[in-house]
Amino acid sequence: QVQLVESGGGVVQPGGSLRLSCKASTSGFDDYVMGWFRQAPGKEREGVSCINWSGTYAYYTDGVKGRFTISRDNAKNTLYLQMNSLKPEDTAMYCCAAEKDEGSCRLTREDFGYWGQGTQVTVSS
Repeated sequence: QVQLVESGGGVVQPGGSLRLSCKASTSGFDDYVMGWFRQAPGKEREGVSCINWSGTYAYYTDGVKGRFTISRDNAKNTLYLQMNSLKPEDTAMYCCAAEKDEGSCRLTREDFGYWGQGTQVTVSS
């Protein structure tokens, strides 16, 4: 059983920064690929970024490249998403996800079997 709890969301002005965290209550955290997805009202869930078990591989959707950085601390069972230069279009509910996989990752929601409840990010002036 994998439980994921996100934190770090909030309201920020355009150009600001936030760091999201996802704490996993599970053993063998380094057996899982991890990802961040987001969903805004009226839109489909969008993959943001994912990272392999060791943190040596990461993938980003085009809209966040150069602004967001995904990382993980396996000793702390925690996934992070550093978000810089935030834009209003980044406003969404951000959820972390996990799947037991020791390969690379893909931003396909069907590939992830465990999901957190999400943390809201609002970018507004």
